[in-house]
Amino acid sequence: MLRLSVLDQSTIVADRSPDASIRESIALAQHCEALGYHRYWCAEHHNSDSQAGTAPEILIAAIAATTQRIRVGSAGVMLPHYAPFKVAEQFRVLDAIAPGRIDLGVGRAPGSDGLTAYALNPRADTAADQFPADMRDLLAWLAGQKLIEGHPFRDVRAQPQGPTTPEVWVLGSSDYGAQVAAYFGLPFCFAHFITDGHGAEQALALYRQGYRPSPRHASPHAALCVWAMAAETQQEADTLFRSREIWRLNRDRGLFTALASPEQAATHVYSDAETARVERLRARAFYGTADHVGTRLRALAQQHDVEEIAILTTLHDPAARRRSYALLANQMQ
Repeated sequence: MLRLSVLDQSTIVADRSPDASIRESIALAQHCEALGYHRYWCAEHHNSDSQAGTAPEILIAAIAATTQRIRVGSAGVMLPHYAPFKVAEQFRVLDAIAPGRIDLGVGRAPGSDGLTAYALNPRADTAADQFPADMRDLLAWLAGQKLIEGHPFRDVRAQPQGPTTPEVWVLGSSDYGAQVAAYFGLPFCFAHFITDGHGAEQALALYRQGYRPSPRHASPHAALCVWAMAAETQQEADTLFRSREIWRLNRDRGLFTALASPEQAATHVYSDAETARVERLRARAFYGTADHVGTRLRALAQQHDVEEIAILTTLHDPAARRRSYALLANQMQ
């Protein structure tokens, strides 16, 4: 059976304060746990008018402390912004809060513009090149192991140690992340929602071909993260999807804006070029009734031979978003 998980960006929506998105994320995580979702992942973005999730490690702590079963993690921590040792400490603390339920998804993308990346880390211009070495050190610190011989921080330990450790994932939308995950023997999640699926087949093939077994993961484990939304009727889904259409048109212009309501989106007059763009978006997007979306998600999973899909649903109305996750959970059982 296809396993369902959740990716949450703490989306900022029009006419509500960005801080409300964080509280909505905590409530949604509790809702998705009750629905039987396997994981709940929190994204990291900075200096954005579209996403409020700037500190996934803090949001993970709040969610982990108010849930009992669901795995909670990041999708992901953008490692070039931070010292690997500090990330290891943070996630060791999270694992102490919810032993055996913490995922550490890491990525190399900035999750922001260049200036913001520099504000987060003055070494930003070279940090991305250190990603493989930083991953090596991070994995050692999380596991309570010594770093390689000759490393200046070889005898430094990340506390608190305990009987369990976070499960580390590599997240990406290109071949690079797939190859890093394969090299270290880690699960890999391809960001289908960023590329609309372009490059997924090649990245997953590279991941599986180059996979080196690790103590925790003897074989590769691949997943997809997909934007998807379900409603009671296709007409309702069409209405709700208008917000996504406008947001994507703005994104294509380099504008990251708050998510408009369907009513606000309905006032937009499309140019011919925008109409063509939206028609292509509608053809590829996973939205509609639960039966329709569920059928397409199963087909996508079969096409890419994955047993897990993380669903990202961005809607203006939190009740409609909760309902979408409920409809898909019921459909995919």
